[in-house]
Amino acid sequence: MKLRIITAALLFAVTWLLWSGVYKPLWLGLGAFSCGLVLWLALRTGFFKPDNYAFHLGPRLPRYWGWLLKEIGSSSLAVARIVLDPRLPVSPMIVTVDASQLSRVAQVTLANAITLTPGTVTVDIDAGVIEVHCLTRANAADLQAGEMLRRAANLVGG
Repeated sequence: MKLRIITAALLFAVTWLLWSGVYKPLWLGLGAFSCGLVLWLALRTGFFKPDNYAFHLGPRLPRYWGWLLKEIGSSSLAVARIVLDPRLPVSPMIVTVDASQLSRVAQVTLANAITLTPGTVTVDIDAGVIEVHCLTRANAADLQAGEMLRRAANLVGG
């Protein structure tokens, strides 16, 4: 856990230094204070606990983001076709996705990916079961096929 805290502290400090661009003593002191405050809040909220910690995902993120961007793009086109169709062929429904076998980080990653993809919105997560509002039956079928669940599990490693 100490390595996680040190890594986060370094990332906070480097990010602050790069984004502020001001290296005067007063500003450096205020930056150190703000980084320390954020680190303290992260400790208090359990950010560094193994089931919440997600910095280890870094190497796998680019591939996952590439896949997710492709999904967002294709879903955006599908939703645009639906909206522009004079008949407005929607069949809204609520479906559930059982993600109870995934870690909390993977569940949140999956829920966020669902919401980012046009045509689907995560409504609730309770005990690993994710409720999703789908715009069409095709959205529901794609979601229940399990590709998003598999990708989130592979990203997090669980």
